Amino acid sequence: MISTIVVAAVVGIGLGVFLQKGRFCFVNAFRDFFAYKDSRVTKGVLAATLLTMVFWGIAYQLGYYQGFWTPRWGLTGLVGGFIFGVGMTYAGGCASGTLYRAGEGYLQFWLTLLFMGVGYAGFTVAFPTLQTTYFEPLTFGEGVSLFAISPVPAGLLGVLVAVGALLVYATLIGRTETRADAEERSTAASVRPAAMLAPLVGLQQFARGTADYFKGVAEAARNPLEASKQPWDPRSAALGITAVAVLWFTQVSIVGVTGPEARWTGYLLSQVGVDAGSFEYWGSILFQGQGVGVTVDMVMIAFVIVGAALAALWSGDFSLRVPKRRRLPNAVVGGLMMGAGSRLAPGCNIGNIYSGIAELSVHSFIAAAGIVAGVYVMTHWIYREVGCAI
Repeated sequence: MISTIVVAAVVGIGLGVFLQKGRFCFVNAFRDFFAYKDSRVTKGVLAATLLTMVFWGIAYQLGYYQGFWTPRWGLTGLVGGFIFGVGMTYAGGCASGTLYRAGEGYLQFWLTLLFMGVGYAGFTVAFPTLQTTYFEPLTFGEGVSLFAISPVPAGLLGVLVAVGALLVYATLIGRTETRADAEERSTAASVRPAAMLAPLVGLQQFARGTADYFKGVAEAARNPLEASKQPWDPRSAALGITAVAVLWFTQVSIVGVTGPEARWTGYLLSQVGVDAGSFEYWGSILFQGQGVGVTVDMVMIAFVIVGAALAALWSGDFSLRVPKRRRLPNAVVGGLMMGAGSRLAPGCNIGNIYSGIAELSVHSFIAAAGIVAGVYVMTHWIYREVGCAI
């Protein structure tokens, strides 16, 4: 047990450091892409997810893993994911982004965490009714990971999916350049060949970008102390997140945030006299009939805040920041929607977009689509007066 707690501390602090240094937030990744076509953080999210997928597939194939998180799949993922996506965009931070910003001293995100807890508690009270009116009619199949059912070895499957995703990404980024070139020539005959060249052009751009990234890393290595105090490229954060996620996967489980937070809510309420164990969702599902107490994943996410605070102190980014009054509704409403939405899905951006896709969970692909759709709709609402790039 002591060794597991040590692992939880190492993984939590590591995640907090990498999230804070890379400004690694899924709201930034999708909102900024939709609003400005800014893909800086998006690249980091893609890198972390695909790299984790490859290494988790290999670990699973070799037997070095502690289990998947594979909820039953259906429209619950789409509905709950959409609510969560809207909520995290309005709040200004995803589940993991909220944790690292809380560690930086943003009181607004502590308030967001508080109202996420209210959302968890409200869901727990309504859970018996939701079982029959929401989950049962909208759930269609048992949860499963493609790693477990595919005839292709898990390690190879992870590599193949990652390569496929890279080719899709290369095609998308190459299409803009080839389309502009074809329009410049203004000939119908040039359009089709240009479109066929899009993957190659995109791969060339990816290779140049990767080479420039490693040149930047080499430059930073000349003065590592100073570089450690500066904001990091999200791709560097992605490498660190992958490393600690692989350690967590081999020792405990996949990485999750809102599940442990919902357990923290039940535990803290039990400390002030609430019989949290008597509620079906806390007692039978989240704590699995083992009694309401502190679990190892609860310890891990607490250390995420500690790691972010340490990184912020080291970089000079830590400061207690009181939110402006006009921002309070964002924390309250966004937090409520994130808390409730993550349970209705179930799962948050980390559980579904990062860990869920990395473990090739059928449920998580559906929930991820709902989350991204929620971010897209809310981004367009927020920027309705100036418009969005996408």
